[in-house]
Amino acid sequence: MINFSEAEISKLVVHNVGNKSNDGGIKLSKQEYQFENNALKEVLLKYLTTPFKSGEFYNLFHESELKLNEVYSYVSEIFDNKAELFTQSVSLAKFLYEQSTHPKVKVGEFYTVYFTDCTIDGELVDAVGLFKSETKETFLKVHPTKDNIEIKYEDGVNINKLDKGCMIFNLEREQGFLVSIVDTVSKGYDAQYWKDHFLHLRERNDNYHQTQNLLSMCKHFVTEQMPEELDNATMADQAELLNKSLSFFKENDTFNLKDFEEEVIRKPEAIKAFRNFKEQFEDEREISISDEFDISSPAVKKQQRIFKSVIKLDKNFHIYIHGDRELIERGYDKDTGMSYYKVFFKEES
Repeated sequence: MINFSEAEISKLVVHNVGNKSNDGGIKLSKQEYQFENNALKEVLLKYLTTPFKSGEFYNLFHESELKLNEVYSYVSEIFDNKAELFTQSVSLAKFLYEQSTHPKVKVGEFYTVYFTDCTIDGELVDAVGLFKSETKETFLKVHPTKDNIEIKYEDGVNINKLDKGCMIFNLEREQGFLVSIVDTVSKGYDAQYWKDHFLHLRERNDNYHQTQNLLSMCKHFVTEQMPEELDNATMADQAELLNKSLSFFKENDTFNLKDFEEEVIRKPEAIKAFRNFKEQFEDEREISISDEFDISSPAVKKQQRIFKSVIKLDKNFHIYIHGDRELIERGYDKDTGMSYYKVFFKEES
């Protein structure tokens, strides 16, 4: 979906942005970066674009009016006139600094980059990239001298690991542009400051997020709501439903809510509980999940990591359920006062 094989870096500005809570300050460049050779430009192109492989897209957003989103406003100026890149990069760096108030936010280089000839679904488009490198690593520099081999060390940025990145493609301007993001190091609040506070993104209403949200909803329903709604539901029943849900998405090209309920959930009381949970899930997350959409394979691949059908028995055993629910039975032993599972099989390996 995203292809950078023809892309080039047209313009680049680098600033240094600290943490506002400890008066880290900002160090602003006085002009655009001037490349001395194409080799460095190619290294930077690889560093900045390689992590963007996902089909997961967002839009810049504001609750009142889109143009009040600062990043949207500054980037729009750049797309209207590339000569504005430096001026708007300063505004972007200052705005990022204002959002960098959490103690875990690290000082780092902030890049504003203009890319040409990026490919999205076969269409060539320009993009503005916003990146921040926060993690420094130690590198050895080994080189021969006349009489010996000299070893020195230097702190620098690992070009195989982009900390934070955002690609804003010049598409869907009225919806907040087409946006792809990367954040490899942050969790919790220090991740929110980049995605939510600085960029202020919302999920793009597309098949990827429809698929992702529906699968996430299924996981929450099975593991959290199902035991409350259905008194006789066992862990084996939950594992079976997780497996069936994932299989439905792997085996079909389109999702239809009625078909899913009939093939996967089946029981009328469970279907009713599922419908009620869907409404609650949508309200709490302020999203809308369609009753019918094309299934996104990349989203299924990503979500299947959380669909682990495992029954954990005290601290002694884990039972992984991959297939026929009828081959496992749950019982209770009165003599020992303990529950048990009976598993049927033909071969062991």
